[in-house]
Amino acid sequence: MQSGTGIQELMAAETRASQIVAEARIARGDRMKQAKADAQELINAYRAEKQEEFNNMVLSKGGSEGSASAKLQGETQAEIKAMQDQFQKNAQKAVDVLLSKCCEVSLEVPTARIRATQKAAGVA
Repeated sequence: MQSGTGIQELMAAETRASQIVAEARIARGDRMKQAKADAQELINAYRAEKQEEFNNMVLSKGGSEGSASAKLQGETQAEIKAMQDQFQKNAQKAVDVLLSKCCEVSLEVPTARIRATQKAAGVA
């Protein structure tokens, strides 16, 4: 009878141990989620602080977004115009090259093809 009671006690202890382990895993997961949330709050606060510093620095240097944007827009338009001019200038040349390569047919059979055909036919 004593061995049956001992086995039951061991089974109960094992069940309790697995419950403790499961609770510890859940608690660890909760702590990890909380740590992640806290870290994200710190990151957001730091990002907002640095963005504010950047905005203040830009304003203090006298950079107005309107003039910088207009300057950038003008440069972009100039580059687009230059690219369009190059396209117009070189479009016909490109078409001519493509047409010459497409329409040019060589009637000579390459020597490698002749050798391969002869080898396949057994005439060597």
